[in-house]
Amino acid sequence: MIDIVITIVGTQKDEKGEESYIECTTKGRYYEKNNIRYIVYKDSEISGLDGVTTMLKVHDRHVALVRTGSVDHKQEFLLGQKSCSAYHTPYGTMQMNIQTNSLRIDLTSATGTVAIEYELEINGQWQSANTLSISIQEESISGY
Repeated sequence: MIDIVITIVGTQKDEKGEESYIECTTKGRYYEKNNIRYIVYKDSEISGLDGVTTMLKVHDRHVALVRTGSVDHKQEFLLGQKSCSAYHTPYGTMQMNIQTNSLRIDLTSATGTVAIEYELEINGQWQSANTLSISIQEESISGY
């Protein structure tokens, strides 16, 4: 496992055209197993997912986002396809549909980016057009 620094930038545009933006930087771990690249980190209070562990499973042509903790969710990003999943929270379960419109994976070992553009439906209702950009780099040891 390699210690990494992860920068996550997300945008969301709703049906009224109003756009929201979130950016956070956190530490995490990177490893590879069976030709799948894993990025694992603890979510923060800023994201509204305090106490949740997020794992990105980066395959050659798709990405799976798996969240465990106070929420339980697995979301697949497959270019040009719609994926369906259940989002379990302490307050109930929502059905989520993701239509992935763009997916770019540029990872070389513990450095690189994953960029996703997708549309989100919750319980059959269109919610938003979204972008998600995840940049990782190996954590540097400073001071020596």
